Amino acid sequence: MERVRAHLRIHGRVQGVGFRWSMQREARKLGLSGWVRNLPDGTVEAVIEGDPERVETLIGWAHQGPTSARVTRVEVKWEEPEGLEGFRVTG
Repeated sequence: MERVRAHLRIHGRVQGVGFRWSMQREARKLGLSGWVRNLPDGTVEAVIEGDPERVETLIGWAHQGPTSARVTRVEVKWEEPEGLEGFRVTG
């Protein structure tokens, strides 16, 4: 099975709105691995690994986020997968 890795930086009103926990829930539903965390500059950073179509689905979700979020921009960088397991909220 092909596996891809996307490194995301999500901008907008994305902290204090449940973004990380919502992303974790969505990632787990999709069977994806990785992590998500808040950064000091007010953005959210995430790394997602898994099936290409499912990773694209979660990237699409990140452009909206949970109801109370206001996403203005999502930066995506493609990287080599590292074989992460599970999806966790850090920082």
